Amino acid sequence: MRRALDEIEPDVVLVEVPADAGAALAWIGQPGLVPPVALLGYAVQQQERAVFAPFAEFSPEWQAVSWAAEREVPVEAIDLPLAVTLALSSPGRAAPDEPELEPVRPAGRDPLAALAAAAGEPDPERWWEDVVEHVGDGELVFDAVGEAMAAVRAGTVAPRIDVLREAHMRRRIRAHAKGDAVVAVVCGAWHVPALDPAVAPWPPAGDDIAALKGLATVKVAVTWVPWTHRRLGRATGYGAGVASPGWYDHVFRHPGPGGVSRFFVDAAHALRRRGISASPDHVIAASRLASSLAAMRDRPRAGLAEVLDASESVLGGLPLVLDELVIGNAIGEVPPDAPQVPLARDVAASQRAARLKPETVPRTVELDLRTPNGRRRSHLLHRLVALGVHWGAIEEGRGSSGTFRETWRVAWEPELSVRIVELAGHGTTVEAAATSVLVERVGRSSRLADVSAAVELALLADLRDALPPIVRALGDLAARAPDIAELIDALGPLAGALRYGDVRGTDATSLRVVFDELVVRVVAGLGRAAEGLDDDAARAMIERMSAAQAALAVVDHPARHRSLPAVLAQLAEGRRVHGLVQGRATRLLHDAGHWPPATVEARLGRALTPGTPAADGSAFVEGFLAGSGTVLVHDAQLLAAVDTWIASLRTDAFDAVVALLRRTFGAFEPAERRQLGVLLATGRVERVAPMGDDVDDARARAGLATVRAMLGLAPRPDGAA
Repeated sequence: MRRALDEIEPDVVLVEVPADAGAALAWIGQPGLVPPVALLGYAVQQQERAVFAPFAEFSPEWQAVSWAAEREVPVEAIDLPLAVTLALSSPGRAAPDEPELEPVRPAGRDPLAALAAAAGEPDPERWWEDVVEHVGDGELVFDAVGEAMAAVRAGTVAPRIDVLREAHMRRRIRAHAKGDAVVAVVCGAWHVPALDPAVAPWPPAGDDIAALKGLATVKVAVTWVPWTHRRLGRATGYGAGVASPGWYDHVFRHPGPGGVSRFFVDAAHALRRRGISASPDHVIAASRLASSLAAMRDRPRAGLAEVLDASESVLGGLPLVLDELVIGNAIGEVPPDAPQVPLARDVAASQRAARLKPETVPRTVELDLRTPNGRRRSHLLHRLVALGVHWGAIEEGRGSSGTFRETWRVAWEPELSVRIVELAGHGTTVEAAATSVLVERVGRSSRLADVSAAVELALLADLRDALPPIVRALGDLAARAPDIAELIDALGPLAGALRYGDVRGTDATSLRVVFDELVVRVVAGLGRAAEGLDDDAARAMIERMSAAQAALAVVDHPARHRSLPAVLAQLAEGRRVHGLVQGRATRLLHDAGHWPPATVEARLGRALTPGTPAADGSAFVEGFLAGSGTVLVHDAQLLAAVDTWIASLRTDAFDAVVALLRRTFGAFEPAERRQLGVLLATGRVERVAPMGDDVDDARARAGLATVRAMLGLAPRPDGAA
């Protein structure tokens, strides 16, 4: 195409881009705009209604505009304006005699696939490579493509959206094609028969004017956003996409037969970065094999199919080659001063300030919250989570938001740019918009757990202005919440929020008041709520009991040492309490040290006596062991009691409880199961000896104080660890 433009030297270049996006084309050729990028057009009053127009470096429109910018040739966008397209696609906006937007082409009709099938080639990409990319040259190619498309379109009825688009483009072509003016039109091949009078005669100008008259419009805005090679593929919903954008980008950068060898060099580099052997001999052999395959298949030169076959045969690692080189991981860049909504501009500025570049490839980011940039990154990622822009997610099980480390998994997708545009009305900065969204979300919520989670998120994101209204809403809901389960569910996030506030020095006095009130209500109502439960309700209750104990431990709440153990003791001995709840209450008392081992063993023994129904005993064991066999590994008498009970079961009783027991012991870690098996097989089970009397009290206190500091806990005022 560039060679053709050099030959005809047009006075103006017209491109198939929405007419109201024409001003944005002036940025093509500027240093900061790096493809792949996309024009994002959206309705100002309905920002969720948006469309993308993606560009890669090998896109004809991109190259045409770049060529014109280099030679100072005027450029005009001539496609139907987005103001009309978005209005037509908006439900209820079309006129009674105008149908809603239809597909660009009839369903299932791919012109390249039709042409390839007529030539006996099942792969349209391969057919296009053979007849155009590898042998085509200059104007002859354009004439042949126009003739082929005319044959495909013959006898078909153009969808209404095509009629409107082509009418608009013809009007703009007529406006420029006067006198001796040389006009170059860059458009999709599908539209050539409708736009080139040499291929097919044009309808009268009056018909085009009539078709476009009186169309509804909406106010639109257009901005540039980064795009990715992955999002250029057909599977992404971009109908004019290509299946292998990374490959075509490579062919564009390295044209000619030498590009194949260069591809294998890049493939070798990619494989070696992943620790897979790839030598120069491999590259040479793969290049020769690709050329030989092309000759055997009667192709002009090696294409993608030959390259992939040779790569798999010689280099190996085909999935990696497909992912990195054939599809590609490239992501574009947009200059800071390009047209953007203020919120998008602040997001980009925050990303640069945090030195956290948006990338399409998922990666893990470790944050040290003791450093300024670690906190800056954490605040940005949490604020985007509050906005619903999920650039990153904290990986569970690694680090804690309440300490000094966070582990994030981040990956940027272009759709996030649309979400940012939709949220632009909430504020011009990330902090202001996140505050507005979070407060608005809390105002609509009637669940205590959701509001308590919002408190934690506001602290993590450093949204200080959001805390007062959220805490007020939390207090109101807590005062009205009748369900003990809902109160318990709220304790965990609130404890995390208090812990975070303590570690970071945030004033959380009002939050502590609400937390204390919730604890009082939970302790007062837990005993009654845990009685008379069926199996499913009991299984949910034991998880909440553990969560309540953990929440109190996080903030070292006084109720953990006095009032809660008293309630747990009642549940452990209760006659109307489900076996799961009895077992879990016993385990919590054991873990916290409120019941000595002898008391725990006695309670377990009563639960496992022959007089107790087998189902009740198995439920107690399941609740007590709680998915962890550590307590059995370290306590010989508990292990012996469980072993003796299982061995004493009658056949019918064992058959009745074996599924429950398998679920209980199957939840243990493999190492725990293995160690328990060894202990039972060898009989070498001994109670762990208690700590002797020769402990250096001062050294023990110093060590425990260090552990408290590592966990982010404040020193005990009495100096105790």
